[in-house]
Amino acid sequence: MLSVFLVTPLKLMLLGLIAILGFTIVRYSWVAFAGEIDRGRFLRSLAMTICSVILVIISNHLLLFWCAWVSVSLCLNRLILFYPTRPRAQLAAHKKFLLARFSELLLAAAFMLLYVTFDTPYIGDIITQVSLNSHSPELQGAAILLAIVALIKCAQLPVHGWLIQVVEAPTPVSALLHAGIVNLGGILLLFFAPVLASSSIACGVLIVFAGLSTVIAGLVSTTRISIKVKLAWSTSSQMGLMLVEIALGLYEMALLHLFAHSFYKAYSFLNSGNTVNHYLAAKLAGEVKPRVRHWSIALTLSLIMLTFAQWHFAVMTSLAATILVWFALSSLILPSVTRWDRASLPRITITLVFAAALLTLYTSAKHALAQLIGLDTPLNLIADSFVALLFVSLFALSMALQYWPHVGWVKRLFIYLNAGAYLDEWATRLTLKWWPSQSLLELQNAQWQTKPEAK
Repeated sequence: MLSVFLVTPLKLMLLGLIAILGFTIVRYSWVAFAGEIDRGRFLRSLAMTICSVILVIISNHLLLFWCAWVSVSLCLNRLILFYPTRPRAQLAAHKKFLLARFSELLLAAAFMLLYVTFDTPYIGDIITQVSLNSHSPELQGAAILLAIVALIKCAQLPVHGWLIQVVEAPTPVSALLHAGIVNLGGILLLFFAPVLASSSIACGVLIVFAGLSTVIAGLVSTTRISIKVKLAWSTSSQMGLMLVEIALGLYEMALLHLFAHSFYKAYSFLNSGNTVNHYLAAKLAGEVKPRVRHWSIALTLSLIMLTFAQWHFAVMTSLAATILVWFALSSLILPSVTRWDRASLPRITITLVFAAALLTLYTSAKHALAQLIGLDTPLNLIADSFVALLFVSLFALSMALQYWPHVGWVKRLFIYLNAGAYLDEWATRLTLKWWPSQSLLELQNAQWQTKPEAK
């Protein structure tokens, strides 16, 4: 008889990530809530949430996985409402509660289809038998449902609003959510990657919705001033990027992205209180804003480096991934070419060596993770080209917003983005119309309308 728990090398890596993040956030919370009467209640809810995430990771039974998935959401809801008198926290919790219940129903339906198709509740058995039933209608339906569940869990547009409003919750909650829980959508698809790969429709749904979320949310984040709101929008964008990578079959890249994003967001939220100090330090140091010509130099240098690596070592197999790495290397090189002085040549040389080392490390890690995951999905060239076009569009529009803000169409674009593309307003109205929250309505008249949205 198979065990309801299963630990693989991939799951061990994820458990290690959870252990590091969990310890850090609990330690931070212990100090941050030292003066709170309800510190014990907060820490208990935090521990229950982390334990539920661990249970999701090690589950090998569909029912246990689903129960743990539901438990994560319910425990998180308690954390979001730790300060129940905050209207935006109430709104976020209400929207999150409804979306979570809907996604859980979809996940239950997907698991039922998988059980009917393979006649086993054990996830390990299902994954090994996918190739035998790859054209089954039930399997196709399950893949589409899993894709939709991941989109909801990762707060993709237009169901992203709750993630933005959760910044009203305590900082450790934001860190836990953005660094860990929101990643569960990607983890779900990684665990059921063969199921997803069997359906081109499911992959197409992911690429379209997650790809557009990557671009729109990424652009909206550039219009925000509040550091936590900016980070929240960037999380939606980064989660979209991770889902796109999974849909393209770039599982090892998605896993690297998941780890990097988790550590970065945990640090960013827990260190958000020092943002003003960092800003002042940059101003005192005489930080120089890069110009378009500096970007041209950085893009050229990174392109030469990437071309050399590709020519000799064939490090990239996807056009979209190549463009993404190209822009990332350019951003790394940019600060070294922005300021020109006597130390410019040594500084650029050191930066190029560091960039080459990072590219080598990335290639090695990607190869190692590919061996670990053990999945090889053929690349869809049309989807890859579409995603590459999205990345180029994101970069071009970001440059336009930064360097040509007075052009007419850029002004109109900024207004549209500054309003969050008006998507959450519609989602909020529909949510409160179909399922109003009594507790929120009681607070709304007193506080909510008097507080402008943080920008």
